[in-house]
Amino acid sequence: VVANIPPQTLARAAVPLYVLAVVLLVGVALFGVVVNGSRRWLNLGITRIQPSELMKIALPLMLAWYFQKFEGRIGWKDFVLAAVLIAIPAILVKRQPDLGTALLLISSGFFVLYLAGLSWKIIVGLFVAVGAAAPVLWTLLHDYQRRRILTFIDPTQDPLGAGYHTTQASIAIGSGGVVGKGWLNGTQTHLDFLPERHTDFIFAVFGEEFGLIGNVLLVFLYLLLVGRGMMIAADASTLFGRLMAGAVTLMLFTYAFVNMGMVSGVLPVVGVPLPFISYGGTALLSLFIGL
Repeated sequence: VVANIPPQTLARAAVPLYVLAVVLLVGVALFGVVVNGSRRWLNLGITRIQPSELMKIALPLMLAWYFQKFEGRIGWKDFVLAAVLIAIPAILVKRQPDLGTALLLISSGFFVLYLAGLSWKIIVGLFVAVGAAAPVLWTLLHDYQRRRILTFIDPTQDPLGAGYHTTQASIAIGSGGVVGKGWLNGTQTHLDFLPERHTDFIFAVFGEEFGLIGNVLLVFLYLLLVGRGMMIAADASTLFGRLMAGAVTLMLFTYAFVNMGMVSGVLPVVGVPLPFISYGGTALLSLFIGL
């Protein structure tokens, strides 16, 4: 259905969709359902939705619409306003708390700014500023988020607690070897050693059952998908099309990169699904809409 909607019709829906997503995020903060200590879902009676997933589409759509509207006369004030549009949902999602999704929202917005022509000097300056502000940002993190970062640096310091996920995932991927143990034959998975095996840590299940060959094939398929998306962005006839296609494609790449990096111990643990493989309702829907 979404694929058959003309791009300019999508552009006209950008502002109402962004406003709706922000209102739903405020609704989560006020009336949201708490699951595992996080208030991320909104109960609509017939189903539960995760508004932060809707925002992953609404935010780049809004930014792409805005930059197309002022195409040819984009100045630093436009980039400042865009940063505000990114900060509002990011702060609301961070409060849930859901740092992983907040960072993904910031990155999806940043991709649009980069594709819209944000200066390299500003980009480097932002990275330097974030690095300088790291001690302050550390104090704003929740205790479990700090533990995840410390565990990332040394998973062995708490192997049965904060480091359990990473340790078990590494064992699963490593035990798969080159060719894997075969479909449904993964011991780490089916003997319940591996937590969150149907969502965030499904890459470890895949690695254990299909081995290095399966992992390489999966990465190759993601690269084909990302490459095709960037070709579509490069060939787009309008600024809106280029920004939207580029942002969604790079967001898809970020999803896959962060999930695989988290599961293999290259990045700290954050709640990010593996695109089109992890079980999920709203997340899977938002990825398909983006595609």
